[in-house]
Amino acid sequence: MQNDSRTHGLWETTAPPGPPPVALQGPTESEVAIIGAGYTGLSTALHLSELGVAASVVESVEVGFGGSGRNAGFVNAGVWVQPDRVSETLGPHYGERLLRTFGDAPNYVFQLIRKHAIDCDANHNGTLHCAVGRAGLRNLEKRAAQWRSRGVHVDLLDAPHTAAKVGSTAFSGALFDRRAGTIQPLAYARGLAWAAVGKGARIFTGEPVIAVEKQQAGWVIRTRTGSIRAKWVVVATDAYTTDVWPELRRQQIHLPYFNFATPPLDHRLRQLILPAGLAIWDTRSVLSSMRLDRQGRLVLGSVGALKGRALRVHRAWAFRTLRRIFPQLGDFTFESEWYGRIGMTENSVPRFHKLDGNVIAIGGYNGRGIAPGTVCGRLLAEYVCGTLSDSDLPLPLTQPQEPKFRRLREWIYEVGSEIAHGIDARG
Repeated sequence: MQNDSRTHGLWETTAPPGPPPVALQGPTESEVAIIGAGYTGLSTALHLSELGVAASVVESVEVGFGGSGRNAGFVNAGVWVQPDRVSETLGPHYGERLLRTFGDAPNYVFQLIRKHAIDCDANHNGTLHCAVGRAGLRNLEKRAAQWRSRGVHVDLLDAPHTAAKVGSTAFSGALFDRRAGTIQPLAYARGLAWAAVGKGARIFTGEPVIAVEKQQAGWVIRTRTGSIRAKWVVVATDAYTTDVWPELRRQQIHLPYFNFATPPLDHRLRQLILPAGLAIWDTRSVLSSMRLDRQGRLVLGSVGALKGRALRVHRAWAFRTLRRIFPQLGDFTFESEWYGRIGMTENSVPRFHKLDGNVIAIGGYNGRGIAPGTVCGRLLAEYVCGTLSDSDLPLPLTQPQEPKFRRLREWIYEVGSEIAHGIDARG
């Protein structure tokens, strides 16, 4: 996208095309205007259209340009932090509801994929959260106990069983969550767009929003070439929010995340590396993730931005990491490399806001955007239609607040990951 191979990498070269680009020309009207063509915005448009509500999406670049087209493609259940922490943070009413809603979210994603025949390499066979050392295993033991106390079946694997599924002895155990799986993330976003358009939604791309005006009958969303008059506005831009709503940008701490992909592995290596076909990520503070795509490419991800000097550091770390975990790889190269950013919140839980009247926003998925973003799109559609109230949602209504030392923390994420990977790459 935008002639930059490091924005979407492998996903752009292997995803089916999305709907043809449509420009917004002149004034138009819609019941709901949605800003952002990622998972949340597209899911909102799809579900509104299925409910018979006119929905129009305005996207500044292309469908899936933000995190929806750059992430590692893990369809995980829950949120980033442990279940008890969610309940403590939000209180039992919202906390337990959020855990149930997001815990069931992967199933809903794969149901939606089947319903709309979305071609996105869907693999609903679970994921492995792999423990590094004793501390990592203790972390997973707590996480497993907390899910089990809520009636969720997860398996805590010992080191030998983990090694059999991963193809490596690098981990001391793993949490196997059958609710989860993987997709080709950009293909999924484009598939949602096709489904929404097929139900009557309109998607305008290449249309950055330059102004939002409140009028007596609702709102007017303005771009350089046109405008949309709407009763409702849904802001679904998450970590790629622009200056129109700066408070949404300021409430997030941006964390860069990159991926490297090898060429397709041969048949022998595919029997040895991630032989169970499960995507994995580890318990390190600067975490790593690994998965195979449909063609057998090994995709390795971690925290960091692929730019300037850091590109060389992260690339060297990626080579060393794969050689250490999977020595059976032998000599290999990387076919593609790309990165994006994750929107982190102060409490590691997404946020729901009413910015002004019928202007609503949800975001801050903390690296879990696929399943929660899809389900939140359905919930926002039902909220707009009046079938859900504030108290029915899995998130409380809050005001955007800027975390302390936000800019410093973003700098620490970017520079700290470079330092950590630089040290690790040198062994």
